[in-house]
Amino acid sequence: MTATVVATSTPTPTRPRRTWVGVLIGVSLVVLGAASLFIGVSDVSPAALLEGGADSTAAFLLAASRLPRTIAVLLVGASLGIAGLILQMLVRNKFVEPGTTGVTEFATLGMLVAIVLWPGMAVMGKMGVAAAFGLVGTWVFLRVVRAVPVRQLVLVPLVGIMLGGIVGAVTAFFAYRLDLLQSLSQWSQGSFATIMAGRYEYVWIAGIMVLVAWIAADRFSVIGMGEEFATNLGLNYRRVVAIGMVVVAVITAAVLVTAGMIPFLGLVVPNIVSLIIGDNVRRAIPWVAGLGAVFVLACDIVARTVRFPYEIPLSVIVGIVGAGLFLWLLLRKGSRAH
Repeated sequence: MTATVVATSTPTPTRPRRTWVGVLIGVSLVVLGAASLFIGVSDVSPAALLEGGADSTAAFLLAASRLPRTIAVLLVGASLGIAGLILQMLVRNKFVEPGTTGVTEFATLGMLVAIVLWPGMAVMGKMGVAAAFGLVGTWVFLRVVRAVPVRQLVLVPLVGIMLGGIVGAVTAFFAYRLDLLQSLSQWSQGSFATIMAGRYEYVWIAGIMVLVAWIAADRFSVIGMGEEFATNLGLNYRRVVAIGMVVVAVITAAVLVTAGMIPFLGLVVPNIVSLIIGDNVRRAIPWVAGLGAVFVLACDIVARTVRFPYEIPLSVIVGIVGAGLFLWLLLRKGSRAH
């Protein structure tokens, strides 16, 4: 009689690791959010708030500047991360986001059109025009990607970067000819330095789009498996793609009119979350929102303190850190890029 030996594998402690990472994100969010309220040239420390009371200059600055800025940073970080996650599901590629697909450049072109044709238009109207152009940009990118015969993992974002480069060059050309480069740069440069009460509320629309993405999360997970698979399950593929396009375009436009262009955020944050918990969209959305908010908060604090009392544009810090993380992701997945 022979004994049968059954080989058993020791399960990896993924759930405890996820728990600790989630706790770390939550604690970081609270700590960095509190620090953001008190960092700046003017004294808005807890001591100044207690000493001056509700009518003090410190209390006014807290309500008019520091609190709106912190809320805007949180909403921008969370919503841009979600936009990148949804776009990756639509394209079925981990290396795309609004900044590497031309969506941001199309939205910027929309801003230029609004400035030229309707110079007195309200910010909400300009955001609507930018969202419409961003929607067109998302559609154009999806059409171009479908026409590419070889869909390598790295080739798809390169196509988007080239498309964005063309649209960006056209935008810069007309802005130069119309002497609007300086005006356009105020909208396109990523920075929260001008955020005040009454100047950041449009980014709440991006927060609403995050809620829409969470409601349709299961559908986005299904279409991430391909059109044929989604259709076989009875899902209206075109309708879900249209919803995703609207979510991405509106978030991009809302962030553009509030803080400008912020590169790489929608690319690196969903990829890092995917490494931790996988590709389930509904489960990933809270993680992406939290990590995106932490990422932008940390970069914003660095931008405010590295040359204190002066401030570096946030897009510079995010671009440096995001480019490094993007390069790491490329090198890490290079052997499996198909």
